[in-house]
Amino acid sequence: MELIVFLIVGALAGYLGGQLMGKANSILVNILVGIIGGMIGGWVFGDLFSGLPSIGSFSLGGLITAVLGSCILLWIIGFLQKK
Repeated sequence: MELIVFLIVGALAGYLGGQLMGKANSILVNILVGIIGGMIGGWVFGDLFSGLPSIGSFSLGGLITAVLGSCILLWIIGFLQKK
């Protein structure tokens, strides 16, 4: 069950990050961007959002961290594509 929540949160984070950065992606790309963005966000922000509410495996702080990390990832990709 945690894997399903992980994939849903990854897809949601990738989708929201894409919307914030003005990028439209497929569901598979959204999942990958969200998962990698979650790792980047966790590395950059650490426990900054850890005090926010959670329900079971779902954490609002984790979602915010993943969305911000997704935005960072999409910005880096956009920056590298311009060169």
